[in-house]
Amino acid sequence: MEVKIDPQWKKVLQKEFSANYFQQIPHHLRTEKSQGKIIYPPGSQIFNAFDTTPFDKVKVVILGQDPYHGPGQANGLCFSVKKNIRIPPSLINIFKELKDDIGLSMPSHGDLTHWAQQGVFLLNASLTVRAGEPMSHAQIGWAQFTDAVIRTISMQKENIVFLLWGRFAQNKITLIDTTKHFVLQAAHPSPLSAHNGFLGCRHFSKTNEYLVGHKIEPIDWTI
Repeated sequence: MEVKIDPQWKKVLQKEFSANYFQQIPHHLRTEKSQGKIIYPPGSQIFNAFDTTPFDKVKVVILGQDPYHGPGQANGLCFSVKKNIRIPPSLINIFKELKDDIGLSMPSHGDLTHWAQQGVFLLNASLTVRAGEPMSHAQIGWAQFTDAVIRTISMQKENIVFLLWGRFAQNKITLIDTTKHFVLQAAHPSPLSAHNGFLGCRHFSKTNEYLVGHKIEPIDWTI
């Protein structure tokens, strides 16, 4: 399968794209579509995180679980939605923390493309999902692929900030060389858990303090 993706990522992940497990993913998606299943995000946006944040631009990694599974929500960037879509509860809590941490007012939309363009790699562990069925594509090969992505970033880059929110993301710490990267962990921003340590974590200011301390341009967290 020919993968349409940013050339830098295509080069560093070539081994994964040619692996048998990866070849099965498009077959699985085509089969489901032929059965009338609706899959998010649209095909052109499955690799949006990679296309918006080329490999050499990555400064920060935020890891999500899988795409939003409601109509029109997913845009290929974790936690992000298209501009005309209602802001989901987890993202509202992210914006609340931004306000408390660095004083940003609540945005009018939830499109995080501006972050991604600056080097915030917004990666979901699964890059697709069936409509209305969270985690429905967790076992079709995406997890193996995105684990390899995290491992590749860890091995080939240095001084990356990894923001691991919630137990699922925190389990990925085994893929990261913590001796040369900065890992921040907190509860998931979901309304079910945000009050257990996400709100008040100050990850956004801590991220920029680390970047500036390593002579790396900080992130403008406005959207």
